[in-house]
Amino acid sequence: MEKNIIHHNIELKSFNSWRVGGVAENFYICADKQILSNNIKKGLLIFPLYFIGLGSNTLFRDGVIKGTIIMMHKGIGDIFQEINLFYADAGVSCSKLAKQIAKAGFAKSAFLAGIPGTIGGALAMNAGCYGAETWDYVSKVLVIDTQGNQIIRFKDEFKTGYRKVINKKKQNEYFLGAWFNFPKGQSDLAQNEIKNLLLKRKKTQPLDWPTAGSTFRNPHNNYAAKLIEECNLKGYTIGGAQISKKHANFIINLGNASAIDIEKLIEYVRKRVFDLKKIMLETEIKFIGDNYAPK
Repeated sequence: MEKNIIHHNIELKSFNSWRVGGVAENFYICADKQILSNNIKKGLLIFPLYFIGLGSNTLFRDGVIKGTIIMMHKGIGDIFQEINLFYADAGVSCSKLAKQIAKAGFAKSAFLAGIPGTIGGALAMNAGCYGAETWDYVSKVLVIDTQGNQIIRFKDEFKTGYRKVINKKKQNEYFLGAWFNFPKGQSDLAQNEIKNLLLKRKKTQPLDWPTAGSTFRNPHNNYAAKLIEECNLKGYTIGGAQISKKHANFIINLGNASAIDIEKLIEYVRKRVFDLKKIMLETEIKFIGDNYAPK
């Protein structure tokens, strides 16, 4: 598909890790940040804008999705080192950045390899795993606003928490990239840490199935997977969507799931856990589209 061009009525199943969803009214692969800026300034991109990477942690609802889906992965993918800082475009996969940082002799990047998405998404939700989070290592970010202006913002301009990132000035902006500050280490040790983490991930997560990563946030002092498993929901199925038998916080597409199947299953799990545990689970998933809203 041609980049930096607005495409219309594009099937979205190929652009998300659940392999579900409807049709994008407008679809744009960003391969040049300045062209993106110019297109927004000229009013060529229809709002609302939805920036995506690998389409993990995202549920595209069925039907027609209004606005413009802007895909950063397969578009902008620069990584470079500035002294002790590493810059990565929003379209770079977290795993690729982790490996490059480790290879350069810096430590603590292994957790990024366990995030099944891109830097843009990791910045937007403060993605993390195995005890570390993206914004622990952010120095500054490159954003674009709704007028197409590109701005560098520093870490202290954001309030971050568990799966939460808030612009303190309430600016409506989107992440184009970031500079990361990782401590010096030993390349061989850092690369081995990544290998071990990826082996652990393969053993504990249903990576052979279409899935969006962790579905629910962990409640305070608890684990979503543990709560779901204690409610005997492993393997529970609605349509083509199933709670993974391998890891209860993953919903897998058995092959014929619709977005509605997945969303109904999410709501069923939330209700069941609340009924039995009196804890209301919150999703990590970003829902795009307004075609279905379960009650």
